[in-house]
Amino acid sequence: LTRSLINSMNSLGPRTDPCGAIQLGITHTVGSLSQKPERDVLLQDFEVVESIFFPNEGSNLTPAHHYGDFRFKTYAPVAFRYFRELFGIRPDDYMYSLCNESLIELSSSGASGSLFYLSSDDEFIIKTVQHKEAEFLQKLLPGYFMNLNQNRRTLLPKFYGLYCVQAAGKNIRIVVMNNLLPSPVQMHQKFDLKGSTYKRRASPKEKEKAVPTYKDLDFIQDMQEGILLEGDKYSAVCKTIQRDCLLLQSFKIMDYSLLVGIHNVDQACRAQASEEAEATRRPQVQKSLFSTAIEAIQAESGGVGSMDPEDQTGGIPARNAKGERLLVYMGIIDILQSYRFVKKLEHSWKALVHDGDTVSVHRPSFYADRFQKFMCSTVFRKMPTKTSPTKKRRANGLLRKTPSSGLTQTDTSNQMFPLQHLFSSDTVEDAESGRPDILPLMPSPCNTEDDTPGSSASSSQVNSGFTPTTHPPSSPEEASVGVGGNQATLRELEQSTPERWEVEQHTKPSV
Repeated sequence: LTRSLINSMNSLGPRTDPCGAIQLGITHTVGSLSQKPERDVLLQDFEVVESIFFPNEGSNLTPAHHYGDFRFKTYAPVAFRYFRELFGIRPDDYMYSLCNESLIELSSSGASGSLFYLSSDDEFIIKTVQHKEAEFLQKLLPGYFMNLNQNRRTLLPKFYGLYCVQAAGKNIRIVVMNNLLPSPVQMHQKFDLKGSTYKRRASPKEKEKAVPTYKDLDFIQDMQEGILLEGDKYSAVCKTIQRDCLLLQSFKIMDYSLLVGIHNVDQACRAQASEEAEATRRPQVQKSLFSTAIEAIQAESGGVGSMDPEDQTGGIPARNAKGERLLVYMGIIDILQSYRFVKKLEHSWKALVHDGDTVSVHRPSFYADRFQKFMCSTVFRKMPTKTSPTKKRRANGLLRKTPSSGLTQTDTSNQMFPLQHLFSSDTVEDAESGRPDILPLMPSPCNTEDDTPGSSASSSQVNSGFTPTTHPPSSPEEASVGVGGNQATLRELEQSTPERWEVEQHTKPSV
């Protein structure tokens, strides 16, 4: 339906270009609102719909333009201004990203029939929605507002604006959202997961894409061990999913998905090393573009290039069954599906033919419970616990003074936890100060190995405002996991006493 509306408007010529009308409408309404003083959001603000007419020749309120006459509606403008401010989006940046250059249309393989547009800087997604979805989102806004103020640790979409353009007798409604997956980071795998198994496999056409969006059965088949997270990260992910599902259930929302993008750090490093070796044997050429992040929304992916670790944005560190380092990007999508009469009929019919517990359309309470169980038992799994070397020293040995000065590092290569350079410890203070449950980190450089001292990241990352340190510690002991400020480093011990300390262990100290 949306495609036919767009085509019918485009068939009338460039004067009825819907994208141009949308950009002009957003520029005018957001710019005008930014001139008004900020105030508290009131309950009636969620129900406001502002409408303004844009004649081709212009008016006292609107500029002249080369599009046909159209009317532009803005839903809950004051409320969405508050959301944008809460998410750190300035009005100038918002207008520049969406309206400075032409929008990029993306192909979609979803069943909803929605069209997706990408801003030129990959920051925002514009999604077309049906009338009922736009109406439902507006009714959802008060609860969405309360949830964001009470719980900012969420995987729910970030809604920046809801608009409608009326032209040539047609209505096109759009919602502006965040782009879940960062464009500088190549996604090696993408999954759209619901916790259902009925018809939850990527189509042959989808698999032909360079980076397909796989589904539940594909994940179960290809990643039988799941995505391995360290204990605190696993708990944070599951707790966040549980809270979000509780909110969605309270609004009788179902049929949502968890969009998961996986960047394989080791695979990217191998590809980069191969390209660097090839570059020495060929003339210098322009680097290929990075994969655009919004390809995760069932869009065609073009050529993808190697990734510079210094250009990456933060993700959740993880491992796969092979032990390869991963960065996981995820968010809950498609939350504008309410369990109405049509969905009840759809589930009842499917349940007659198939197992009712396996279909995706289900009552909200059952859907939320099945969704949580699938994500926290099949998709994400807790990494086997291993005691860090520093903790082993404290548990198995006593410090004894030796007459010589300096330090002799004991052999702990077999005890080193291979993930310690990817994770940092969370503290109670972090939770109380409003910091997120899930701390995004950046991968270590490609030119280091897991067991080399330079590949370990200090736990001071947590206290530096989410910015990973660019100076790795000089020894693995300085990057012990889960110890933080409670454990002195070897360097501190060396500076505090001129005498040598050595830990009595069952293993023989290395020379």
